[in-house]
Amino acid sequence: MTRSVRPVIASILFAALAGSMPLAHAQQGGVRPEVGKPLQAAQALVKQRKGREALAEVAKAEAVPNRTAQENLVIAQMKGSAALAAGDNDAVIRAYEPLLEGGRGGNTTQMVQAVAVAYYQKKDYAKAAQWTQRYFKEGGSDPQMRTVLLQSYYLGNDCNAVSKMLGSAVEADSGKKPSEEELQILANCYLRQKDTGGYVAAIEKLVIFYPKKEYWTDLLSRVQKKPGFSDRLGVNVYRLRFATGNAGSANDYMEMAQLAVQAGTPSEAKVILDKGYAAGVLGKCDQAERQKRLKDLVEKAVADSQKSRAQDEKEALAAKDGNDLVKIGLNYVYEGKADKGLPLVEQGIKKGGLKRPDDAKLRLGEAQLYAGQRQRGVQTLREVKGTDGTADIARLWVLHARA
Repeated sequence: MTRSVRPVIASILFAALAGSMPLAHAQQGGVRPEVGKPLQAAQALVKQRKGREALAEVAKAEAVPNRTAQENLVIAQMKGSAALAAGDNDAVIRAYEPLLEGGRGGNTTQMVQAVAVAYYQKKDYAKAAQWTQRYFKEGGSDPQMRTVLLQSYYLGNDCNAVSKMLGSAVEADSGKKPSEEELQILANCYLRQKDTGGYVAAIEKLVIFYPKKEYWTDLLSRVQKKPGFSDRLGVNVYRLRFATGNAGSANDYMEMAQLAVQAGTPSEAKVILDKGYAAGVLGKCDQAERQKRLKDLVEKAVADSQKSRAQDEKEALAAKDGNDLVKIGLNYVYEGKADKGLPLVEQGIKKGGLKRPDDAKLRLGEAQLYAGQRQRGVQTLREVKGTDGTADIARLWVLHARA
């Protein structure tokens, strides 16, 4: 899932290169011509990104005997720049590390950056992390280096460091927005550690901040595979699938409509089929006749429900339990009469005697969201506590509402 950090390496190296070259040029005062001339040639080649040729010129300067300390310093600096341009990670490290450890670097931030990236390129992730930390401590501010640090922790299997580094930025209520790549790194860390809970939590953050279809696909697949998840919640899963872009085929429209009828809400089934026809998905090809039969059946069911609604509602209000009130209220909601339907659902839940109280509360929360009552819907869904999958579905709806 995690994107590679390598596309940013070139720009990081260019920044380090640009920072280190002027230093070598500025400190060539007092350098003998036999040393300075090849270094100037090397600098010109580095500007052209001809690193190998630049290293060859640096070698000419190194061949001059009886070099002074100043000459060795300038040679080392230019050698590092040439190695950067050549992509020679070992040479970058050999040139810059002694300068930095000896406190002779001058413009050290770019050198530290170059060493950190060189270690990253060598896949020495512990060293890469160490030098990247130093880069930030010394005032480095290139945001791409944060990605290098995260990747170094991740590729070095230090997932605790990844989590600690991201800190409150991964909390949905922190007011901060972590980057998508950071959350992907965190998710992959947990995945590699086989920490399912941590992985799901990271994917949940992704669907809040970056609600893409593929993240929802992952979450919906996982919730349905949880032990004890009830098959009767298929219609609830379909609602989420449609809401998150994970459904839309002719079979999806047909199956959800049938499940809605079975759940006692033919009005919802009609809404679904109408959307399928409006989208041009239904009513075509060799299944058109079958789809028309289902459409006719659903429309008849809705008509029958509306015809007997007054009597059904009267009997439901007089009943000892609220099961029928919930169904009647939901049908009103999907007929566009939420102001009448939602109070009936709430009344049915309050009356009690329900076969599955958490199912009813889940349906109420979904209906409130459908009716545009986001805040009330989220509040209702947070109260769903069922262990058979109802609480899981409710939690996903809350995530969707917050995205």
